[in-house]
Amino acid sequence: MLYLTRKVGDSVIIDDNIEVTVVEVRGKTVKLGFTFPENIQVLRRELYDRIQDENRSATASVDFARIFNNRADENAPATSTDTPPAQNPAPDTADKAADTGPDGDETPNR
Repeated sequence: MLYLTRKVGDSVIIDDNIEVTVVEVRGKTVKLGFTFPENIQVLRRELYDRIQDENRSATASVDFARIFNNRADENAPATSTDTPPAQNPAPDTADKAADTGPDGDETPNR
């Protein structure tokens, strides 16, 4: 951790694009001003910690649900989609004979 002593109006530059300025000092309270690009997110530590805790809780809930669902799937009875479809039997030769003409040549069905 870096420790600095600054007076009101003094600034610190971080990574060429973030400026922190001491705006006011009242007793044990320091008011800071921040200048930073729009794509940078700045949060108070207590808010950042709360968000991280909520994210961890949400991830744990999702993991629990995934584990629970996988166990339920393992215990589920087999469904009809678990068995292969029935094979169609080969066409009967008697049906084939009905499609032939008197001389045994195949004739188109009409």
